[in-house]
Amino acid sequence: MFTVFFKTVILYALIIFGLRLMGKRQLGELQPSEFVITILISNIATLPIEDIDIPLLTGILPILTLVCCEVLISTLSLKSKRARRILSGSPKIIIRDGVIDQKELKDLRFSIDDLMEQLRQNSVFDIADVAFAIVETTGKLSVYPKFEARNVTAQMLGLPAEGEETAPPVVMISDGKLIEQALPYCNLRPEWLEKTLREQQVELRDVFLMTCNRQANYHIIKKEGKAG
Repeated sequence: MFTVFFKTVILYALIIFGLRLMGKRQLGELQPSEFVITILISNIATLPIEDIDIPLLTGILPILTLVCCEVLISTLSLKSKRARRILSGSPKIIIRDGVIDQKELKDLRFSIDDLMEQLRQNSVFDIADVAFAIVETTGKLSVYPKFEARNVTAQMLGLPAEGEETAPPVVMISDGKLIEQALPYCNLRPEWLEKTLREQQVELRDVFLMTCNRQANYHIIKKEGKAG
């Protein structure tokens, strides 16, 4: 039992390290080579765990080999456009000015249902509203709507820009602990925070949540039982 536990912990740490080394991506954003590597690593890692007679090294070596291969492939893709095109493919335009390119759709093995689903995920329900739709190398559909179908923006309405006023608030204190990077983000100093807490008659350790934006507009929620 201890052997299985030991193997599981070691392989878990190794896989996390390998995936971090390969880079941060969501599953749906993986390139084909990355997706294959991820599947292979997950399958190889289960072998030493399921069969205690298989040495741990038998699982570690293939995983490290696959991670190294992926790092090398990624480096090659960065340096060579041709290699990047061979390994990952290239984006394909499947809708242009509201007209579907049926040949590209067929080459990509995209059904009409697949296309409409991804258009809806981009908040587009009418193909005629699409200026360009591009299938990225990850399989995700990027949509550029026609001008008349775009959402209204402040620029279209000629409204003055407010600069950083639109920057969202961030968590400054979480469960009594200060989030160090929040003060620089809000262009504030520790002295401001100390003064604000004094004015609210609350200690740092008694704050359940505090959010703040770059205009120093804050909201404080005290821990239960600490409200004054």
